Amino acid sequence: MTIWSKPGARGFTLIEMVVVISLILVLLSIALPMYNQSILRAKEARLHWDVTTLNKAIQSYSLDKKKAPQSLDDLVQAGYLKFIPDDITGRSDTWVTDPEDPQKAWDPNEPGIGAVHSGSNQTSTDGSAYSSWVK
Repeated sequence: MTIWSKPGARGFTLIEMVVVISLILVLLSIALPMYNQSILRAKEARLHWDVTTLNKAIQSYSLDKKKAPQSLDDLVQAGYLKFIPDDITGRSDTWVTDPEDPQKAWDPNEPGIGAVHSGSNQTSTDGSAYSSWVK
């Protein structure tokens, strides 16, 4: 006689294993969407931070140099940023720059960048377009 056929042998029955596995699957089905949502919220928070940082750097550059930057690379070359951060798309070349207001331009003959926003056409968790986020 083997150990499996002895009455009172230790171990789990097939029913107990199925119950435990199904409980684990139910918990995973609840936790996974929450995890994915938290990752998306973190990316959106990072986008808010990057948009704000870029626009503050544009303002600082304009006030210090008495002219607006002509490109985002001007901010890096002048030392206002160490690098151009990635957009929510994961690339740094998708930022969209808005020209400065001609009425308030530092140099009307050479208008520069007034603000920057995301180049993504996706919508955020609050329903607004990422490209409409200008701080």
